[in-house]
Amino acid sequence: MKKLRITLEGKTYEVGVEVLSDTASTAPEAGHAASAPLQHVVSAATTLPAAPAAEPAAASASASEGFLVMASPMAGNVFKCLVKPSDVVAHNQVLIVLDAMKMETPIVAPFAGTVRAVMVKEGDSVEDGQALLQLEGQPQ
Repeated sequence: MKKLRITLEGKTYEVGVEVLSDTASTAPEAGHAASAPLQHVVSAATTLPAAPAAEPAAASASASEGFLVMASPMAGNVFKCLVKPSDVVAHNQVLIVLDAMKMETPIVAPFAGTVRAVMVKEGDSVEDGQALLQLEGQPQ
């Protein structure tokens, strides 16, 4: 896992990027379990907003083929899933609420769009970087 710092439109993000090899025989890093490949997910990037913890968390996201795959910014449990496929959402609307260490963390839409798919349901355990949902639309 490589750590990078990216500045986009004046906002700084710390990003962890998993480097994938071209061969299927490569063993996973020590302490990391091998995972099945997901179609339409470009990378397992984790974007951590450089915002205070009191503000809603923006889930990490990776773009692929006209939609955004929003990933969990932390390990925890899905407390509430407030959207379903084909729902139209507004910028900064709460989509999912995660529960981690007895704290609720809202996952908000980074832009207005339409929910393409939801990969989790209430009560599911999620890992840091796990895909939560796909969102179609144009970043502002």
